[in-house]
Amino acid sequence: MSILVTGGAGYIGSHTCIELLNAGYEIVVVDNFYNSKRESLNRIAELSGKEFTFYECDIRDAEGMDKIFKKEKIDAVIHFAGLKAVGESCQKPIEYYDNNIGGTLTLCDVMRNNGCKKIVFSSSATVYGSNNVSPLKETMQTGGTTNPYGTTKYMIEIILSDIYKSDNEWSICLLRYFNPIGAHKSGRIGEDPNGIPNNLMPFITQVAIGKRECLSVFGNDYDTPDGTGVRDYIHVVDLALGHVKALGRALSGNTLDVYNLGTGTGYSVLDVVNAFEKASGVKVNYKIVDRRPGDIATCYSDPTKAFEELGWKAERGIEEMCEDSWRWQSQNPNGY
Repeated sequence: MSILVTGGAGYIGSHTCIELLNAGYEIVVVDNFYNSKRESLNRIAELSGKEFTFYECDIRDAEGMDKIFKKEKIDAVIHFAGLKAVGESCQKPIEYYDNNIGGTLTLCDVMRNNGCKKIVFSSSATVYGSNNVSPLKETMQTGGTTNPYGTTKYMIEIILSDIYKSDNEWSICLLRYFNPIGAHKSGRIGEDPNGIPNNLMPFITQVAIGKRECLSVFGNDYDTPDGTGVRDYIHVVDLALGHVKALGRALSGNTLDVYNLGTGTGYSVLDVVNAFEKASGVKVNYKIVDRRPGDIATCYSDPTKAFEELGWKAERGIEEMCEDSWRWQSQNPNGY
């Protein structure tokens, strides 16, 4: 069974590769290293004790992708590859639409031409937009996204749904992630963003290690217990295990499925800061600044469907997420 993992050298992709190898799958990884590091591939092999095939290729390269499919006889795809920074997407919408939507269309066309019709897609809770009230359920209306990144995820969900409607030989799993944090227990792989981090946890860890002076907390006047934004943080290893379950579902029949991958619990920004300080013993310097445009007060999941249909649920709590994030950052102060 040969599974293609696009963006497999990235943060979530690398953790998922380890869990796929642990589960006995053979994987083929494709990455262009736009926002990932080659060293992560060495560490996947080190931690899993298994070899795998790697190609440096952009998913928009139809000819290059077609060669990979023909050579490797791919059975299914887990599709992570994409640009993922909310703020950057507002500055570079053309690049985001070209890369995320154009890349997915090229990938699906190559898949179809090679008789591979099973895909697990890395979507996002951003598809719920700003009009739904948490806990967010898969049955809620999507759309009303607040930035180009979220809109690309929403549009790709529509594209994949239309592909399924046109040809139900396809088997498609849409996974709506909440907020992945944490790292592999070994401290050997973790989140290593280029430049200034866009996400909360790598910013906290970089302040704690001394790389950055201060964490900016965007707004403390939301309608939440402490005024700061509330999100559903999920350990990246739990998220990776969700992909292994979703892959099993996609391989077992011709369905279109949508699942939230979250814990179902909301933590505020200051909850995470406090949990991190407790886990690391390091004080995190922060300041309150203005709200960011497009941010909502509260966003957390109802993960019931994934438990009932996939037998998956998040097992790791906020303390473990913080401990593992700090282990990664403290052992790899400059990332990979």
